[in-house]
Amino acid sequence: MALKAVPISQIIDQIDVENVTFPSLYNNNSTFLSNVEDEDDFGKRNNNNFVVMGHRGSGTNMLQYSSETSKAIKENTLLSFNEAAKFNLNFIEFDVQVTRDGHPVIFHDMFIFTQQEGKLIEKRVTDLTLEEFLSYGPQNASTNVEKPLFRKMKDGTIFEWKVEEDDRLCTLQDVFENVSQSVGFNIEYKFDDMRNYKDEELVRVIGTALQVVFKYAKGRRIMFSSFQPDAAQLIRKEQTAYPVFFLTNGGSEIYSDIRRNSLDEAIKLCLEGGLQGIVSEVKAILRNPRMIAIIKEFNLSLLTYGQLNNEKEVVYLQYMMGVEGVIVDFVEEITSAVSQFSKQVHHAGKEDLLLLEKRLLSEKRITPCSEDEISYFRRLVPELIHS
Repeated sequence: MALKAVPISQIIDQIDVENVTFPSLYNNNSTFLSNVEDEDDFGKRNNNNFVVMGHRGSGTNMLQYSSETSKAIKENTLLSFNEAAKFNLNFIEFDVQVTRDGHPVIFHDMFIFTQQEGKLIEKRVTDLTLEEFLSYGPQNASTNVEKPLFRKMKDGTIFEWKVEEDDRLCTLQDVFENVSQSVGFNIEYKFDDMRNYKDEELVRVIGTALQVVFKYAKGRRIMFSSFQPDAAQLIRKEQTAYPVFFLTNGGSEIYSDIRRNSLDEAIKLCLEGGLQGIVSEVKAILRNPRMIAIIKEFNLSLLTYGQLNNEKEVVYLQYMMGVEGVIVDFVEEITSAVSQFSKQVHHAGKEDLLLLEKRLLSEKRITPCSEDEISYFRRLVPELIHS
């Protein structure tokens, strides 16, 4: 049930923060570290604890779409995951849904499209059986007839889903069994924004995927995330072995459930549900950087996602401001850039940003950014203000 909107500043004094513990991504009590066999080796991969995650593996295919075949690897596939794992990457992020007959599968969109006799056919992923789901796209057995995949954009455009390097659809079990152990998994539970879910349905979906996780994890670093507020809290209620993050666009889009409409509400949701952190759309953080200090005040971890995370300057800014990690599409480019952050820091820029972070931490939630600070952001990443 949606909660009444209340500014976070009005509830801070009502929360017994001393009795609430939320591990940072890489402190000594972190689930991330407790699931790593060799913490020293992991430290070499995490670039001074700044986390880089591959979005749907090696990146979403949406960014590379054109009228011709995309020069990309099919997202959310074993090929995409293992290609991403070749780089200095901490985690891969992928989307999980559960088929009608109870199998967790990897697919982002709520609906899957194909073409039969020149007519487009649309089906909800969760209405398919596993056999039906796996019949779409490339097949391992040459005797199987391939159903060509089509995709619908947000603007309603539908196109044939062609990529330069294709691969078959897969299950959550496939991913655990076939993806390099060197990378952790950020498992996003996908739910339809246009549907209202009863707790019983959410628990069924969450529990079905958890069975696979517990059976096949074998020490791999794992975190869970979801945009669905009730689901995020139920994931935490159903298990405490792995951290849970709430996904939010921070108010870029408005939903009927007010818990999805701001970073203030995201903080409240995490505190009330015992979640470990927030994954925010990057613009929400950079437009209101003081929220970094507020989120840290509650010992919550902060990651970001969004197309701007494919710009190394934007990632660098977040790195210096205290954001703990980014989800990116351009895996090779960003992992390479992040590896240089700790080696070749531009001292003038670092000094400016450290002063800004110090001010944000000291002022906490009380004072908004000054005009000078806003001007600094505008010069560094002007598209943040105008896009």
